[in-house]
Order: sequence, then C-alpha cells, then structure tokens
Amino acid sequence: MTQSIEKIGKYRWTICSLVFFATTINYLDRAVLSLLKEYLDAEFKWTKTDYANITVAFQLSYAVGMMFVGQLIDRLGTKLGYAVSLAAWSLAAIGHGWVSSTVGFFVARAALGVTESGNFPAAIKTTAEWFPKKERALATGIFNSGANIGAIVAPLTVPFIAQSMGWRWAFIITGVVGLLWLILWQIFYETPKK
Repeated sequence: MTQSIEKIGKYRWTICSLVFFATTINYLDRAVLSLLKEYLDAEFKWTKTDYANITVAFQLSYAVGMMFVGQLIDRLGTKLGYAVSLAAWSLAAIGHGWVSSTVGFFVARAALGVTESGNFPAAIKTTAEWFPKKERALATGIFNSGANIGAIVAPLTVPFIAQSMGWRWAFIITGVVGLLWLILWQIFYETPKK
C-alpha cells in the first residue's frame, strides 16, 4: 500500500507537467493572431474595427464557454473532458490557417474562444483529483505559470514560422502542437485509483 502511495506521489508531478504544457499551448494558440496582425492587415485590409471585432469574438465566446464547459468536463470526466477541449481548440487553431476572409477569422476566433475555455476547468479538476489539499495551491501555481510561458514562446516562434513558411503555417503548426500533447495525455493520464 505504501509503495502505491509513493508511486502516486511521484506520478502526480507528471500529471502536473502535462497540465502545465496544456496551459502553455492554450496561451500560445491564442497569441498567434496578434503576432501575425501585420500580415493579416496587409492581406485582408483590416480596419481597427475589424481587428477589434475579431478580438471581441474570442473574448466573448471564451466568457460564454466558461459558463458551460465546467459542467461538460464534470460530465465527461477529466481524461475525456480535457482531451475533447484540447482537440477542439487545436482544430480551431489549425482552422485559422484555412480562413480566407475577415468573417472567417471572426468565426475561427469565436470557435477558439469557446473551446479554449475548457483548459482551466479541466486543469483545476485534474489538480483536485491528483493532489492533496495541502499541495493544490503549489500545483495550480505551476500549471498556471504555463500561461506566461506560452506568452513568451509565442513571439519567439510565431514570427519565425510566418516569415519562413507563411502566416497560415504559424496557425497550423501551433495547432498541431496541441494534437501532439493529446497523444501524451492519452498515454499518461489516468485517474489516481487506476
């Protein structure tokens, strides 16, 4: 029994790492648009109002999604709920690469917002399942720092991808990173009981 508890004790940090990287990906995907604004302004002739409306589409859909996604994750369970959320937001991120109009970006940002809203409810539920109360604040701080890492990684990678491969590939590649995370989630995540 003691060996089992020790294994869970060490393994929970693997789970915390997965949640940290999911949060990093979450913020990486949402930052791509702002880093590509000059390319998109030139191609789509955006006005300040166009860009503002696209930004609001993300923020509003994220807020609305937050009101409902927690219940969905509770219903599906952590493993499936997090997987569905991350798969959906990765596909929404990739979808930006195929958009060919301002309205298309409005729709893509709204889709990204509502699907990305699942990250924090799923991350908090994961932390609650794997960490005792006395360590939950530490685990939450660690996974939440992924938001800042994502905000740092985005400007280091996205402009380079856009310059060397084109702006569409910046959306596609960052979205694919989430799908790669999904493979690791399926391999490594299980409830502590199992």
